[in-house]
Amino acid sequence: MGMGYIGLPTAALLAKNGYQVCGVDVKKNVVDIINDGKVHIFEPDLDSLVSSSVNDGLLIASTEPKESDIFIIAVPTPFHKNKSNKITNTPVPNIDYIIDAIVKIAPFIRAGNLVLLESTSPLGTTEMIANILEKNGVDSSLIFIAHSPERVLPGQIIKELVDNDRIVGGINTESTSKAAEFYRTFVEGDVFETNAKTAEMTKLTENSFRDVNIAFANELSILCDNNDIDVRELISLANKHPRVSILSPGCGVGGHCISVDPWFIVDNANGKARLIEQARRTNDNKAEWVISKIKNTVLNFENIHGVKPTVCCMGLAFKPNIDDLRESPALHIAITLQKEFNVVAVEPNIKQHDYIQLVDFKKGLKSDICVYLVSHKQFKANFIKEDDLDFCGIN
Repeated sequence: MGMGYIGLPTAALLAKNGYQVCGVDVKKNVVDIINDGKVHIFEPDLDSLVSSSVNDGLLIASTEPKESDIFIIAVPTPFHKNKSNKITNTPVPNIDYIIDAIVKIAPFIRAGNLVLLESTSPLGTTEMIANILEKNGVDSSLIFIAHSPERVLPGQIIKELVDNDRIVGGINTESTSKAAEFYRTFVEGDVFETNAKTAEMTKLTENSFRDVNIAFANELSILCDNNDIDVRELISLANKHPRVSILSPGCGVGGHCISVDPWFIVDNANGKARLIEQARRTNDNKAEWVISKIKNTVLNFENIHGVKPTVCCMGLAFKPNIDDLRESPALHIAITLQKEFNVVAVEPNIKQHDYIQLVDFKKGLKSDICVYLVSHKQFKANFIKEDDLDFCGIN
């Protein structure tokens, strides 16, 4: 259920391993593309894997589920747009897509089936699935329900779905064991067994840990800018300490994991997740800080030259060498700037965008101001040295 950045690679990988797979998505155009043996997202090696799986008759796509032995839920878990936590005034997780998926599969579930939730979820979501199924006529005591959060890196999804360790947590020991048995059929990494809540919290903890560390680097970049210190030199020197390993700063944090998951912990913590919350705010604020720096550069250009400059944003994806724009700080920066200035963008991994004019690399270089937001390999391959990159740092 869900043919996005996790669902489609998982479906194709399972088909490669001999499973008969039905990939379900609410978007008919996505279903049509897959059934044509093609892909609607960019991920290395995914196109050939989908093509061969479809041609072998092991992968089909549909807008509706069907009777199966195993149901995998891999749908988005965003925030409610106009809703906030009354205690912390922070975003509230939206699990409506999970609920809709469970309701859809309920008529097709039979005794002995395995229902797996892979979507990153707030604590208690896996146990909630049993309640939803009960309300829709399914005896949850006769099936197995578990959570196994994906923990893959965009750009390396196919490899990491196989090589990475998996955490599996069921609503009971039987569910855990059944789910672990399934994952061991195609995962070469270790499969660790726990309970559902611990599995849910593990994924949220992993990404919160990364978010806190990135926030430290991003905060350093702002402090160094205020004090006329080269943050790259500073970090390089500090990292010579045998027990220090500071990350590189960037223009913010994006993607559907690190920029989202920590809020799930904050929403459930009743004001007690103060460090995690502050890290989230620090990283969100970094993009606003970058915007203000660019605006100052534009104003200085206008004062010197007497004309309005063209600003080129180099990169829109949330990280290098992928086409994923979800929660991308670079995209947010470009769209915000476009409200006031003449903005174009170079994003080598997508062909068009609804709001931003895309140009090729050579044309982008002719802009008056170039801001490097994402360190795509295409940029590095030309002439750019890290020391020449703009003030916002590089992802």
